[in-house]
Amino acid sequence: MSSLLRCSAGSFSALELNLEARLAEQMKHSTGRYPSPGERRSWARSLPVLASDLCDAGLAEVEMLVEFQLPLTSKRADVVLAGLDHSGNPAYIVIELKQWSEAERFEDSEELVLVGGYGSRPVTHPTRQVSNYVEYLSDFTATLAGKADAVRGIAYLHNATDNGVSDLLEVAQAPEGRLFTGQRRALLREYLQQVFSSASGARAADQLLASAIRPSRQLMAVAADEVQRREMFTLLDEQRDAYNYVLHHVKKASHLNTKTAVIISGGPGSGKSVIALSLMGELSRQGRTVIHATGSQSFTKTLRKVAAARNPRVRKTFLYFNSFMSMEPNSLDCVILDEAHRIRETSVNRYTRAELRTERPQIDELLSVSRTPVFLLDQFQVVRPGEMGTIAEIRTAAAAQGIDVMQIDLDDQFRCGGSLEYVRWVEGILGLGGAPMHAWPGDEHFAVEVMESPEELEAWLAAKNSAGYGARMSAGYCWRWSDPRPDGSLVPDVQIGSWSRPWNLKGDRSIGGVPPAPLWATDAAGFGQVGCIYTAQGFEYDFAGVIIGPDLVWRDNSWQIVRAANKDPALRSLTQVSDEQFDRLVKNVYKVLLTRGMQGVGIYSPDRETLDHIAGLI
Repeated sequence: MSSLLRCSAGSFSALELNLEARLAEQMKHSTGRYPSPGERRSWARSLPVLASDLCDAGLAEVEMLVEFQLPLTSKRADVVLAGLDHSGNPAYIVIELKQWSEAERFEDSEELVLVGGYGSRPVTHPTRQVSNYVEYLSDFTATLAGKADAVRGIAYLHNATDNGVSDLLEVAQAPEGRLFTGQRRALLREYLQQVFSSASGARAADQLLASAIRPSRQLMAVAADEVQRREMFTLLDEQRDAYNYVLHHVKKASHLNTKTAVIISGGPGSGKSVIALSLMGELSRQGRTVIHATGSQSFTKTLRKVAAARNPRVRKTFLYFNSFMSMEPNSLDCVILDEAHRIRETSVNRYTRAELRTERPQIDELLSVSRTPVFLLDQFQVVRPGEMGTIAEIRTAAAAQGIDVMQIDLDDQFRCGGSLEYVRWVEGILGLGGAPMHAWPGDEHFAVEVMESPEELEAWLAAKNSAGYGARMSAGYCWRWSDPRPDGSLVPDVQIGSWSRPWNLKGDRSIGGVPPAPLWATDAAGFGQVGCIYTAQGFEYDFAGVIIGPDLVWRDNSWQIVRAANKDPALRSLTQVSDEQFDRLVKNVYKVLLTRGMQGVGIYSPDRETLDHIAGLI
């Protein structure tokens, strides 16, 4: 784990003269970007206040870890204080610094607040925000396992009087999320003295920074508890804003007969599915009528299997986008549309009953069926012709029905070790999203390696798998995909030289100990088969091995798409997919495959020029 700056409170004043420049350079080195003017102002105005309070409290030896990066995410806490308690044990306080002078609760919500100068969009109450950080840090830091009392949280509104934020002070507080104003600086100092002794915090800071990261709770493994027991994931900042905003509008719609569509957009691993399952659990607990739906067979079947492990009735709450053709308008309180980028033009397929065969757009059905439809999407994950779940299309369809739309963008991401720089690098090398191609600068939180052969890639993944990590190999759809042999064994269709492995199993039934296609990414027996885009999309594992197939090669300083090398039936039709569409869809496929890993990726291409090009960027 890391922070942009580490120093004792007592030594902070010596750094103030070049504080902004030093932190800015550290941020550029760590994240690949320079801070915004607002971030620089916050450092200059808030950090000296906190350091002064610590010194005035006689705690000059407490360590300040500034811009502390939470494990496996790009999210940073403003400051983590590290010291020893009065028994000599390590103690920590997560500090969220706010320059707010006025703020009020949003429509009597205990979770959302409106801040002067922030516009009309509500944000999460600062004590809730910092308590989420505390919970997240405790969940993912090995050295804190079983030591929940060792970490506390404070929201410090040092510019505010009690009167200016009186609404916020009325919300119940707890040790993991207390609020202090500038008017309460004396109380803050007393609290700091209760938590910390005057001893050096260096040892506590060393332990925290050197701690191993406990493996994250895999999304599918806790889906059952999420839906049935409400064992919540920890939602941070924009995630929590989105979650609270949906709950607010579901409640509002039931009282005032209103209707609002919520769009939650974000890149790979930004937490969209975590939000979806958290909403599913809470709304179910409240007794609301709520359905979770996706356009992905693999994702839906996995959710059904895990969430319904103890109660098969739960399966009925996980449906597909084409399940709502005959439902009455507003018959649900909420419909949660996960992976909404996979919305199709219509819901009609070959199994649709004759009386339901209309030209009605699928997006109109999804907007109609509930009072609060929630769309979670990533526009760069459109990988098949006919997928049309974009923000613009949802807004246009909602406007035609007179439905208000609220959009929340998840700027941070949790896959890829929290490395925003890695996601930018992938977009850059593939020419997606306007990102420039550039060399991989490295990130201590995420490993990127180029492999010289498929054997080397497989050995790398096998070592990770043996060490207890989740590891999967996937590839572009550039080899035929055979049915199993009569004896149930799989055909090793993916052949590169003398090396060969089978694709994941077709179909929904396990054969010969091999998991069915929808469970390839989550069943341990899925290791050893090569996954394709349709079984990998929507899932995550610790380490991803990716074979970039011969449908994408580097020639004459640019990417060339080789249509003849692609075996995907959905992309093979010359009449339905233009060259421009084909180029975009193939690159989106590889972006998805390259961003499945939580802690690292190994990349291989059987094309030497392509492999050398990628290696030259690492």
